[in-house]
Amino acid sequence: MPARVSQGTSRPLSRFVADYGMLGILILLCILFSVLTLQDQHTTGADAAGALYAALSPAERTENILIVCGDNAQDQAFADALQSRLRQSGNASVQILAGDPPTVRAQLEALADTVAVSNLIATTQGFAPVVQSITSAIPAYSKARVLTPPSYRWPTFLLADNVRNVANQITVIAIIAIGMTMVIITAGIDLSVGSLIALSAVVTAWLIGNAGGDTASGGVMLLSGLAGILLCGAIGAFSGLMITRFRIPPFIATLAMMQVAAGVAYIISQGKPIYQIPGGFVLLGRGAEPLLRIPYAVLLMLVLYAMAHVVMTRTTLGRYIYAVGGNPEAARLAGIRTGGILLLVYTLCGVLAGLGGVLMASQLKSGAPTYGLTYELYVIAAVVVGGTSLSGGEGRIIGTLIGALIIAVIQNGMNLTNVETYTQKVVLGLVILGAVLLDRLKQQGIRLKMRRT
Repeated sequence: MPARVSQGTSRPLSRFVADYGMLGILILLCILFSVLTLQDQHTTGADAAGALYAALSPAERTENILIVCGDNAQDQAFADALQSRLRQSGNASVQILAGDPPTVRAQLEALADTVAVSNLIATTQGFAPVVQSITSAIPAYSKARVLTPPSYRWPTFLLADNVRNVANQITVIAIIAIGMTMVIITAGIDLSVGSLIALSAVVTAWLIGNAGGDTASGGVMLLSGLAGILLCGAIGAFSGLMITRFRIPPFIATLAMMQVAAGVAYIISQGKPIYQIPGGFVLLGRGAEPLLRIPYAVLLMLVLYAMAHVVMTRTTLGRYIYAVGGNPEAARLAGIRTGGILLLVYTLCGVLAGLGGVLMASQLKSGAPTYGLTYELYVIAAVVVGGTSLSGGEGRIIGTLIGALIIAVIQNGMNLTNVETYTQKVVLGLVILGAVLLDRLKQQGIRLKMRRT
């Protein structure tokens, strides 16, 4: 009995490892790039002012302090916040000098001739070399101490802005990968998604440009985006029809539609980017919720993944998709309309590719026929790396999200560690090959177990 219990409890664990083992790879990659990018970090703006104020001794906070900074928004925020804190502690003599280097130099020289020279000069980390260069050339400030906000050790990879950037960069690929996962689970493939991105972006931008351009209303932008999405959905449905009705292999059918979509995008745009888009259109691609500053595109991606996960794990439709991919003939004999399921998943893949095109147009505030170039490879890579079998019948939506994040983390980590672009392509290709190899080994292991039983 104990042996049976042990075997029974090990099955869920082994199943979890089989389905979501790439999560461990993602965690290891995050740890690796965190170690490789560990370095001194410098705060900016009001946070930098708070850090510098905390580092000052009580006596220093009451001395004559001169705040010197550049004329950018972050430096201005630093100066205003530090001045406010020092005045609250009773220091009424604190002054601010701001501007470009020549302006600051002139202000320091004028100040040195009229009032007592301050022995403490507070500035930002980025502007400190300028201040030190200027004060070394002015005898009156030769003994002044230049104070900067203290630094702290933290991985650049784990900075909040970088984490948000990684998530935002992968949204288009990850969203389209939802549809691609369903297609590959049915033992198919869709090579047209990259061209559909371009077509959707071009159609959306073209419609907006012809219905008001920079002055187009929100309704026009919404309808234009929907038109681009529906057109791509129709192309996906056509691919599904060719595959189900005329038995054209998915590779050939979607390859043909890839060329058609790319050609139509070039015809509509006349081979040129379309920029006549209102500023409000970028809200979806560049906007973020105010509390945690999570991009709206990332929130949309998470909602879509939650919905797709529920569909694939909790609904009859999800079971039908797995059944069609696992054994089409058995599914047909069980009463499942296999043709309808295939038509649905290719249509859905087209719709999500269209949504990805609208999102990319929003991020770049334009539409161009060159958008989405080779994206089909990244989308398929995300699905395969996430554990979906190219043989069909096996895969997880959450696994696809993990696969997309793995690709994003690898690319971002290599950028942060200054790995050249060509080397990045080699690494990404090896990652895809490794994922496919693991899938094949897993399938062979399953077949071996079936023969033994």
